[in-house]
Amino acid sequence: MNDMPQTTAAAPMLQVQGLTTHLRLRRGVVRAVDGVDLHVNAGETLGVVGESGSGKSMTILSIMRLLPRQGGPDAVRLGGKVLLDGVDLLTVPEKTMSEVYRGRRISMISQDPLTSLNPVFTVGDQVSAPGRYHGITHGRGERRRNAAEVLARVRIPSPETRLDDYPHQFSGGMRQRVVTGMAIASSPRLLVADEPTSALDVTIQVQVMALLRRIQDETGVGIILITHDLGVAASLCQRVAVMYAGRIVETGDVRTLYRHPAHPYTRALLESIPHFGQRKERLFAIQGTPPSLIDPPSGCRFAARCPHRKPLCDDAYPPEIDLGQGHKASCWLLSPA
Repeated sequence: MNDMPQTTAAAPMLQVQGLTTHLRLRRGVVRAVDGVDLHVNAGETLGVVGESGSGKSMTILSIMRLLPRQGGPDAVRLGGKVLLDGVDLLTVPEKTMSEVYRGRRISMISQDPLTSLNPVFTVGDQVSAPGRYHGITHGRGERRRNAAEVLARVRIPSPETRLDDYPHQFSGGMRQRVVTGMAIASSPRLLVADEPTSALDVTIQVQVMALLRRIQDETGVGIILITHDLGVAASLCQRVAVMYAGRIVETGDVRTLYRHPAHPYTRALLESIPHFGQRKERLFAIQGTPPSLIDPPSGCRFAARCPHRKPLCDDAYPPEIDLGQGHKASCWLLSPA
């Protein structure tokens, strides 16, 4: 596990308070994100883990205000606060969000670099695009020099000669480095990595994680890592937030959460990881499926799949219990009630 010291700061760089994202569909309102609280300090990596559909990516898209606009003004409703250095991103005008924050102070590494990169533009043109859009670089010569420097920072060999190549001429690992370079080109305060290693083989995953650690050491950027791979989160993150059905059910520093998981869902996720050297006839799997977010249960959303379910779990959502040293979980098993 990551032995890096946990970052301490007077105030978090990013603080999300009561974030809600409700999507209006013909079938009803989907509560994709339903009261999420989290924070990220400068120079810290926060991992957000959970099953597919738990709301991880939707939380990040809400923070960056990248949700679809089709369906009219009431199709997507955001609530709560997203404070970046004290500024609520949910209240700033779209023009300010686009020109000042999105892509400059907050950048995103997309999940699939092959579909993120435009096949008809050279790598140099795409890496230099953030600097051109935000007015950081001026003139073709400066943009090419800056793009070459960015490719060098992400360890692309012979960067000057690769500027005129196209994405299909790069391997999968190299394309991942290119999109990482595009994300850091504008020197952001916060870097969001959405499943950056899911499409890569294990050896390339290690290289990408080492690259993110080095970038953070050099720049002090805060990172939110979205992943379903608990092994990746353990090696890269200082803290982890476990998400289920649109809500954070447990948070804590990575060492404590992995060694002493408090929520049954967190324990189930950890039990589902195959361990090298252990022989089992059948791998552990969490029974059942997540609840519908159009009509979520009034009680604990994991109750229907929980082996420790009791009547109180169906009646009301459990309060968040402070277990000490930043470790918190929402479960009736931890409550004295």
